[in-house]
Amino acid sequence: MEKKKERNTMMRMGERVSWCWALIVLLALDCSGVVYSSSLSSSSSSSWAVDGKVLELDDSNFDSAISALDLVLVDFYAPWCGHCKRLSPQLDEAAPLLADLKQPVVIAKLNADKFTSLARKYEIDAYPTLKLFMHGVPIEYNGPRKADSLVRYLKKFAAPDVSILESDSAISDFVQAAGTYFPIYIGFGLNESLISKLAIKYKKKAWFSVAKDFSEDVMVLYDFDKVPALASLHPTYNEHNIFYGPYEEEFLEEFIRHSLFPLAMPINYETLKLLNDDERKIVLTIVEDEDEEKSKKLIKILKSAASANRDFVFGYVGIKQWEDFADTFGANKKTRLPKMVVWDRMEEYFTVNGSESIDEEDQASQVSQFLEGYKEGRIIKERIGGPSFMGFMSSFIGIGTVYIIGFMVVVMMLIRSINKGDDEHPAVATGDQIEHASSEAESREHKSGEKED
Repeated sequence: MEKKKERNTMMRMGERVSWCWALIVLLALDCSGVVYSSSLSSSSSSSWAVDGKVLELDDSNFDSAISALDLVLVDFYAPWCGHCKRLSPQLDEAAPLLADLKQPVVIAKLNADKFTSLARKYEIDAYPTLKLFMHGVPIEYNGPRKADSLVRYLKKFAAPDVSILESDSAISDFVQAAGTYFPIYIGFGLNESLISKLAIKYKKKAWFSVAKDFSEDVMVLYDFDKVPALASLHPTYNEHNIFYGPYEEEFLEEFIRHSLFPLAMPINYETLKLLNDDERKIVLTIVEDEDEEKSKKLIKILKSAASANRDFVFGYVGIKQWEDFADTFGANKKTRLPKMVVWDRMEEYFTVNGSESIDEEDQASQVSQFLEGYKEGRIIKERIGGPSFMGFMSSFIGIGTVYIIGFMVVVMMLIRSINKGDDEHPAVATGDQIEHASSEAESREHKSGEKED
């Protein structure tokens, strides 16, 4: 009798676990924005004409479009959004110019306020949000939004992985056409095969080329005295670096990865996004105003220090430019500036004993002393906090994170119900409980702000 009762209990427990896992799977599919419909499957085989017009997408043809077209820039918009309305004519103007490229870039738009499952899937938490789909894989678009600049920006993604330059004029034309939004790598006298693999890997972040024929004037212009040489250029910052080898992939990639950013870069919302994939700590210098002459002199010193310490990212921020961000490191208008810290880009930063601030005299020595003190461990660990930092961090968290949190809450409720459940009446999350978790996440979604153009 006892064995029969135990067997019945185990069967009920098995049924309960099966139902819970089924519910978890359904919730996961809903949170990821997966949509199954007959209209979607029927449209997947349809062909898409590249005619220079902006495509209007919805949940029945979205997957078909991004899988059929190699390069698609999608504008996730809301009809009531003022920034969206101002962006729309710029996209209309750019669309025919991008359609004429050898590898066309198609511009499309989707009403994210209406098709919310797709908005959740791609973590759309502000309007307008632009994403570039390369062979179906989305990347965040952080480039310009005016038609002519947008076209120049997107040409990089339609360009060859490595451009071959056969003359001085070809080099000049390539650099001019590349513009200022991405670093440029030119391999002088370098075999294309040496960088082709890395050019594919970093195509989203930089231009790559190989110069086969060039004069001594070019060598003077780009400041190298022997070949082969790999030059990295940052037109925006009027900065370049030269790499002479060794040309094994490990060392090449290290040079490319470290020179994706200028030696010292301003820290703002856009540059922080660019640093997402970089694992180095940031040596952050906080000044009163980035544009002051004394700040510019200090930035030159920081560049010299950065060239000898490529295991860090060197950045600077002015209180005038981003006061809330500076305040999270205990720097404000009453603080003795400039101030240097090392930030792990998480919740902690480090100051160095004896280097709490930088005087105006002999700043180069003081920067060196700060770096030596940090490496020697003469540090004070501080914790970032306060409302301003939380607001800053929330701007980098997508709505998908909110859904994941809500989903995990429901899963935990289900697991707890299994552990303490009643044999006769299994306790699972009620429809009201699940609805409450979902509606709470959705209410946060509708509080999302608009993105500036």
